[in-house]
Formats: sequence, C-alpha cells, structure tokens
Amino acid sequence: MKKVTLTLGMLTALASTQTLALDQINAVHAFPPSLIYTQSFLEFVDKVNERGEGVVQINVRGGPEVIGLSEQPDAVRNGVVDMAYTAASFYAGTVPERDAMVASNTNAIFARENGGIDLLNEIHQEKMGTYYLGWFDSGVSYNFYTIDEPTIDDEGNLNVSGLRLRSNPVYDAFFQDYLGAQPISLPTTDVYAALERGVVNATGWTQIGLKDLNWDRFLNYRVDPAFFSTDMGVIVNLDKWNQLSEESQQILQKVAIEHERDSAEQLAELAKEQQAELEADGMQVITLEGEAAQRFSDAARDATWERMRGQMERHPMGLEHYDTLIEKFNDL
Repeated sequence: MKKVTLTLGMLTALASTQTLALDQINAVHAFPPSLIYTQSFLEFVDKVNERGEGVVQINVRGGPEVIGLSEQPDAVRNGVVDMAYTAASFYAGTVPERDAMVASNTNAIFARENGGIDLLNEIHQEKMGTYYLGWFDSGVSYNFYTIDEPTIDDEGNLNVSGLRLRSNPVYDAFFQDYLGAQPISLPTTDVYAALERGVVNATGWTQIGLKDLNWDRFLNYRVDPAFFSTDMGVIVNLDKWNQLSEESQQILQKVAIEHERDSAEQLAELAKEQQAELEADGMQVITLEGEAAQRFSDAARDATWERMRGQMERHPMGLEHYDTLIEKFNDL
C-alpha cells in the first residue's frame, strides 16, 4: 500500500476546508455586558458554541458601542449583522404583534408550548425578513420607580403630574394614554446621567438589573403592582438562517428553547432576590390598593393591546392574528 504523506500545504488546505464548513454567525446585543440580560444572552452563546463545536459558532461583536441599540434590528434585517439579542419594542413599527409579549401575564414556557412563539416567528419572517429564534428572559415584570415619594390622589391612583418621566417605546402607550404623562424618551445607556442631573426623576424598569445599572443610587421608591413582561429575544437574518446547515439550525433552535425555559425560571427567582435587596438597602414600596391597583394593572395591559390593534390595522396583514396572539401569550 502506498504511503500518503500530508505536506504542510495539504494540512493548511484541510484546515481551511474544515473552517469553511463551520457555520459562523456574527451577533450583537442591545445592552452593555454588565447588565444581567446581556449576561443571559452570553450564556446562550456559550451553550451554542459548546454544543455546536465544529458545526456552528456565534461570534459576539459587542453591544450598543458597535451598533446602536435602536439600529440593531434593521442591521439584522439588512444583513449587516446576522443576529441580535434585542427588545422587540425597538422594531414595533415593523412587527406591532410584539405587544403580545409586552402585555403578557406569563412567559416563554407557556407561549412556546401552545405555539405562540412559532406564530410570532412566522410573523417576523413575513414582515421583517428575520427568524425569531427565541423569547429569552421572559416573565420578568416592570415597576414604576421614582426619586421622590410619589403622590397618590384621593381615589388611590398614582398621580404623575410634575414628574419628569423617562420612557421608551415599551412604556409609551401606558404612560401616555392612561397615566397622562408626557415622558422623555431616553435610551437605557443615557438614563444614569439623566437621573444624576435631574433631567428625569422617574422611570419604568424591570424587577431585575436596577443595581447593575446603578440607578438605585437615585431611585428611592417603587410603585406596586408590577406590570408588563420583558420582550427580549434573538432575531436572525432570514437569508442567513436559510443558508445554515440543517444541523446548525437544529442546534440553535434546541438550545434557544432550552434557554427560554432556563432563563425564565432563573430570572423569576432572581427578581424576588433583587427586589428584596433593594428594600433592604432602603427602597420604599408604595402599593396601590383595591380598585386603584386593578385599574393600574388593567390599564397597562389594555393600553398595550389597543396600541397593538391600532398598529396592526395599518399593516397589510391587518388583525389576522390579533385574538390568537392575546390568547397564546396570556394565561387567561
């Protein structure tokens, strides 16, 4: 038998062929690495890279310092980057159905099992040219936080007059249409300085991450009840998704579904821990009672559903999935 000797050039060519066979995905994330949500995404990346060794690799390019958080969805849509971990609220004009997640009273485990996330994926593909891989860090609610003690009116409702309220697209329908506020829209990265300088003295935020952002240095009060759910997820450029090998797709989807469950369960516990830590550090809780509390909770949900309806009506698909989305993203 003739002995075959592999030269250095042959080995290099072989290694190059193996490298080309590996599916490479470039990714960005919406928030700085210090934030718990980004850390969750990076955990997902590690899981994929470990499970997909030799098959598929996610290369994280960075966060908002690389591509601005509001620009990341279009960057994925246009193929500038393959993947983004981002809030669906940043592309609400394109996929208004994202409000089903915002107004949800449950999490990704529920919505995955009943087909809600699959439906949302179909809508993303049709309207945005992206593949919705997974709803991560779901089920974490929001609260209203203030520097000064909030005012409660004679009927027990939160009075926002005089508040310089920071907002972003996820809150606007609730803050404007129900609370009657005229909020100041600021990206997450600008809020610390705005609180420090007194540009704003109130904000909404999730039950996790206030300390990571150091906003707890300024915010002294939390208003209960909580409202909304986080809408963080991973989108992939659809052309890129279709170019991946079937094995790569299977690995990505399987790990994403596992991470949906793991992150929902872990963050539910973490939310309780972090809220307790904030209270131990002196944060005071103002709790709306009785009918006022119910009005507050209902208004957050109803204002968001109404926004979804209005925006969906302006799209060619119309209200085709409106009722189904509400059903699949709420444990009614």
